[in-house]
Amino acid sequence: MQSEPHGPGVGTATLTRSPFSVLDDAGSYAAAVDAFLAADTPASVPVWTGGRADLAASAERAATLYGEVTRPAARTYGVVLRPESLPAGLHALIAPCALTWLDQEELVPALLDRLAPRDGRPETYTLLVAGLYEHFTVDLIWPLVRAASRRPDVRLSFLTGRDAASLAWFTAKQYVTPAPDVHELGLFTAVDRGLTRDGIHLRNEGEVGNTDVRSEILGTRWRRLMLQGHGKDDSINLAEFTICGLNETVGRNPSLVAPICATSTCYKPVDKLIQLRDVRAAEVVLSSCNNAPFADAAVFDPKYQLMLNAIDGTAKNVVGAITVHASARPENLVWTEAALAGSSSTEALNASIGTSEPYPAYVQFGTGEDAGRTPELPAVEPEPLLLTTSARLTAYLAGGVLAPNHALRPRLGKLAVKVESQVSRRDLAVHQDRTPVLRGLMDDLQSLDMAIATQFTKDPENELSNCFAYFGERSRIDMSDVSHVRCQCGRPAERYSRRALVPTSLDYEGVVCTRCGDVAFRLFGSPSLLIHAEDGAEQGATNEVRVAVRDARPGILRLGLFFASYGRAGCTIEPNLRKVRIAPDGTGETTFTLTLDPGIPPHGYYMTAFAVQDLAVSIARRNFGVLAAGNAG
Repeated sequence: MQSEPHGPGVGTATLTRSPFSVLDDAGSYAAAVDAFLAADTPASVPVWTGGRADLAASAERAATLYGEVTRPAARTYGVVLRPESLPAGLHALIAPCALTWLDQEELVPALLDRLAPRDGRPETYTLLVAGLYEHFTVDLIWPLVRAASRRPDVRLSFLTGRDAASLAWFTAKQYVTPAPDVHELGLFTAVDRGLTRDGIHLRNEGEVGNTDVRSEILGTRWRRLMLQGHGKDDSINLAEFTICGLNETVGRNPSLVAPICATSTCYKPVDKLIQLRDVRAAEVVLSSCNNAPFADAAVFDPKYQLMLNAIDGTAKNVVGAITVHASARPENLVWTEAALAGSSSTEALNASIGTSEPYPAYVQFGTGEDAGRTPELPAVEPEPLLLTTSARLTAYLAGGVLAPNHALRPRLGKLAVKVESQVSRRDLAVHQDRTPVLRGLMDDLQSLDMAIATQFTKDPENELSNCFAYFGERSRIDMSDVSHVRCQCGRPAERYSRRALVPTSLDYEGVVCTRCGDVAFRLFGSPSLLIHAEDGAEQGATNEVRVAVRDARPGILRLGLFFASYGRAGCTIEPNLRKVRIAPDGTGETTFTLTLDPGIPPHGYYMTAFAVQDLAVSIARRNFGVLAAGNAG
């Protein structure tokens, strides 16, 4: 039968005849398909319902959504699973969806290598797999999906349905295009608070709880609609609203697990159920876990499955998730850009989720839209300075290097909380302009660096000056990273690395001299220091001490100098702390004046330079001898 002319919605449809011709029996359908494919400008595409009233109702509903009838852009290659299970008319309608058809036996990951572009073939190619849902098994399809995800030259799509009638309806929808006045793009998310984007009808986590989501979703004709929330095979939760996968018109398999509604009422308010089959959308993106499982990897009876219910509905394209995943702000951002650009939702979402998951999460059902380029992905890699800061904060706060009542613990703890949130994927996606974040971090670090350096000037033998002994007890020497060097005194020395064994320790580098002993310590990624001074001086002498900095982060560094504790009362160092500006190449230097008292005991001493940058303390020591006045010769 021919569906009646149809109208209203928001986007109200223009009164027009349906692009679908609905038939109940397979014989009439086969003849109608032959006539359709032979016609130059057919007015409607045949739809075989197999007597299913739900499919006839969907065809009537879809008449408000679609306009022109046209052949789909053929995929480069196609494979039909168990072609003998499909009626002849359906097989004929599937045939124009691909240029070259391959046997099912060829459907292995190695096929993608064999089909790879070469010898004048196009740079990318598409592969369509068509067949009944029961034949979409994990061992057959999952290796192919994984292999395709690693190849930018392949685009994979599927045509399926819970039975031959569903597949016939889904295939028919590939022959129609959305009506010119269907342009609304929508995103409803129950897991992303604060998301906004011009050009998208968007309800974020904070809005789905106080908005009549059901009326908005069912009352609009959507070009693309993304639904995001927690759920399983059968449902997606949008606060108190539920996107429902139940198709009440199809049979139940009592040998399979079913959700609670199979034996009781729905676990959510019944008046807030949104029947997915009733949604008018040319493309539906289901962004929840396991909403499009493989036939032999599903939790529930297919009667309750979201993806199959979407295929039974109006959508010609359904993007589903075949397994668990953690889609969040980055995926939502890239999807909105893809929707606005008219590019593939599946390609954009998988490109983004690939930065978080070790596998592709989304699969394209329907031939899809490839009009635009995949949008640029939001940057979700945290800056190295954030990670370095976090590691140092963890070691200082979680371990015993600082006493429980150390004055800096509250400030360090506050920064740790701040940095932890700033390295999350969501925060990185929200704050794409990282300049304010990094400026704030460097302000915090400079303030704390100053506080640490001030502690050194008040008490050089403080807890952080002893941190390398603490870390050394909780680390092991990396024997592959030991090198022979020369100490500043000119004698042989060994440079070595120690690798932390626990998170409360940090990797560091040390230098030990055969004469001077321990002469340098620095955390990995922190500055190195060299002290330039005479080997010694007479009592009462004044000496210039120059300290050179290498491998520092360009910016500000705090640098100080102190004398051995047992000679400190017999000398003065001015100033005791300097602010050093580090050049773009990581270098800098400054000078101090060491004045020896006339009465300082002649003895072998040492001086220590310390630098503080980004919470890291670097130390260098140099032996210094004091001679009795008049004995310099």
